[in-house]
Amino acid sequence: MAFRQALQLAACGLAGGSAAVFFSAVAVGKPRAGGDAELRVVEPPAWAGAARPGPGVWDSNWDRREPLSLVNLRKRNLEPGEEELASRLDHYKAKATRHIFLIRHSQYHVDASLEKDRTLTPLGREQAELTGLRLASLGLKFNKIVHSSMTRAIETTDIISKHLPGVCRVSTDLLREGAPIEPDPPVSHWKPEAVQYYEDGARIEAAFRNYIHRADAKQQEDSYEIFICHANVIRYIVCRRCARSFPLRSHTL
Repeated sequence: MAFRQALQLAACGLAGGSAAVFFSAVAVGKPRAGGDAELRVVEPPAWAGAARPGPGVWDSNWDRREPLSLVNLRKRNLEPGEEELASRLDHYKAKATRHIFLIRHSQYHVDASLEKDRTLTPLGREQAELTGLRLASLGLKFNKIVHSSMTRAIETTDIISKHLPGVCRVSTDLLREGAPIEPDPPVSHWKPEAVQYYEDGARIEAAFRNYIHRADAKQQEDSYEIFICHANVIRYIVCRRCARSFPLRSHTL
């Protein structure tokens, strides 16, 4: 199954960790019949690379892994024939689909001064339990759980993992909460220093490039991967890729 046929995103605990939403996105070049709401384009920061096609135009090389961009046609003095080019392109073509679940950590104690003390509330622990049960009920063979190294994300992962025995866990600093890009329009109650956008933005963009991409050509079977992180990180990932290329449909988990 080609990657462009389905990229699945899940966000758990939006608005304080009280909801679980499943996003199903299909890569299409024009809005679906019946009319999806027009999407507002969020421009990527300078470090995200050159300008991409506008909304409604599929950028086949969105993750810089489009087969044609990986074939070096200059290796030979002569241009390859159609049959040889097709063979070389097939070598780089994704043969499987990555299904990506983005889950926000559960509700936590926001008033603690130290990050290590911002632990889950009783309601947050219940939310994580329900999320774990729901994921387990899907009957999918999850390949791994990648989670932020912040306390609230670790505790959420601990609880969810109990319901997914045998699924390996990977901790990363790249998915820690931050200020990836200045909000537009501005948010009155949240004004990070400019340097924070510079530092956090580069880190969260690195997370996007490292984790959000089509399946490697060597991958033979579809994979199901869970990412447990934070609201701003999830917002950035969704806006950075999805809003520019295809409409989103949301479903309750």
